[in-house]
Amino acid sequence: MGGFFELLADPDVGFLRNALLLGLIGSIPLGVVGSFVVVRRISYLAAAVAHSALGGIGLSLFARVELGWDWLPPFAGALIFTVAAALLIGWIAVQKGQREDAAIGTVWVGGMAIGIIAIAKTSGYNDPMAYLFGDILLVRESDLWLAGGFAILIVALLALWHRQLFAVLFDPEFAAARGLRNDPVYLLLLVLTALTVVTLVSLIGVVLVVALLTLPPAIALARCQRFGLVIFAAVGINLLCISLGLWFSYVLDFPAGPSIILVAAGLYAATLFR
Repeated sequence: MGGFFELLADPDVGFLRNALLLGLIGSIPLGVVGSFVVVRRISYLAAAVAHSALGGIGLSLFARVELGWDWLPPFAGALIFTVAAALLIGWIAVQKGQREDAAIGTVWVGGMAIGIIAIAKTSGYNDPMAYLFGDILLVRESDLWLAGGFAILIVALLALWHRQLFAVLFDPEFAAARGLRNDPVYLLLLVLTALTVVTLVSLIGVVLVVALLTLPPAIALARCQRFGLVIFAAVGINLLCISLGLWFSYVLDFPAGPSIILVAAGLYAATLFR
């Protein structure tokens, strides 16, 4: 472990410090929003939103290379696509009265198909695996500022709307009887999920990010009775998974994203045999 901390202090490996800082920042919204996602049982919806981010990433890369839109980073493309995907799923479920699973499947595969086609049509070499499963070298300082901004925004929105979210999650009938409209609160949760997903896309990719959104809260739910404690525990478990995952990645020379997820999966498996 000492060698890992010495490496963090090395000025030539700023990418590793950026990855760790991004993980620490992203742990907060992942733990908080993930707790709501797990309790509301919309993990599959979160997975669809995460996978749709590839569409925005692919189109952003295409626009930067083929159209000269240097001002459009992949992060922004992922943000636009995930928010749009979340709102589309919510609109279909709420306004059209259709089953969520059909909308989830359509957005899931459609977003990935758009992204893969766009990347394939972009000149030069672009490895889609780096965006699907993450790449520690993709983490830049600009990602840290954006992730920090999103973390502050997400926490602020949750601070303003936490009572409404609690009511809709745990007693929707009572909330409706008190005049609280469930649909806008539900859409807010979907948008918060989309914002949370994009915070760690560059580190662990669009495929694996949903694991940190769901596994730490699931572990916390197995140990904590009060929802407030679940949220704090989920944030802490995310911090632990990301820190240990990056350390294992350094020691064993494994890819960073899968290493982080293996730690989370191992901790979850341990809760099954308590």
